[in-house]
Amino acid sequence: MIDFYEVIGLIAAFITTASFLPQVYKTWKTKQTEGLSLTMYVTFFIGIVLWLIYGIHLNSLPMILANSITAVSSLFLVIMKLRHK
Repeated sequence: MIDFYEVIGLIAAFITTASFLPQVYKTWKTKQTEGLSLTMYVTFFIGIVLWLIYGIHLNSLPMILANSITAVSSLFLVIMKLRHK
């Protein structure tokens, strides 16, 4: 059985990950990246990967799911920024 705090973590993971996806979608559709900071997204990606490693170490499903999706999404934005300067 999943405990209360795991449910809280899953809800938090869903909300924070979902909040990031509109930027990914907008960038994908418009190909406009001039408003994105490459430094911010590279730094963000590194931080998310470190959170993912930490989540794997803790065997925390919410951390693993949220950070996996966010890592892929932020990497996508970095690639789009580099491709569509």
